[in-house]
Amino acid sequence: MQNVIIFGASDHGSVVLDCLEKEGKYNVIGFVDSYRVKGYIVNGYQVLGSEFDLPYLINRFNIVGGIVAIGDNWTRKLIVDKISKIIPGFNFINTIHPSAKLGKDVSLGCGNVIMPGAIINSNSLIHDFCIVNSNSILEHDSVMGSYASLAPATCCGGNVILGKFSSICLGVNIVNGIEIGQHTVIGAGSLVVDHFGDNVIAYGSPARIVRQRTIGEPYLSTPKKKQLSKLESFKEIESNLSI
Repeated sequence: MQNVIIFGASDHGSVVLDCLEKEGKYNVIGFVDSYRVKGYIVNGYQVLGSEFDLPYLINRFNIVGGIVAIGDNWTRKLIVDKISKIIPGFNFINTIHPSAKLGKDVSLGCGNVIMPGAIINSNSLIHDFCIVNSNSILEHDSVMGSYASLAPATCCGGNVILGKFSSICLGVNIVNGIEIGQHTVIGAGSLVVDHFGDNVIAYGSPARIVRQRTIGEPYLSTPKKKQLSKLESFKEIESNLSI
């Protein structure tokens, strides 16, 4: 099997690791994470270093590619950009858990994570670096823009279009034919029966716009102390991209 690495040794990284192990297509060498000490163990695998160690790691372990295991859509982009700057043309792989179901003529870009129990029905298109989480459903002829995500137990009807960086949170139901704009977040438990444009937060049953949001604004629910720490890390990632 070909050797790969996982970028991000967080909780989400462990779930991505499980998908790769169960899929059995690749041999995971370890994690790359700028905010973990080298040698730190996650689920039996070492943190091998940071993104800046990539040239050495690729040669040392004959690595053919990897996957970015970052739950936040915008931060995932920052990491992808950072990797691509260090190693132009790096091979970002997909992982599909064996319990996931993909219908006829489903098309996938690169860097996608398809979690346990996910269903993607016929003629759907998933662009690059998306997350289709556990037991979520993307019905027929739907489209996910790059860096979009479906949280666990979401259900999108047929012919739904999700814009780039859009996030559909836990337990959301979207009726057929709905279009969601870019950088838009639909809050947990919502029922979506109307179209939504770019850069908004909406929730409720039926979902209604609550406010506008800025690009890159955090949206995942985390303890306040942990969230502040992540915000500092995200700022450092952005500053490093300009180096």
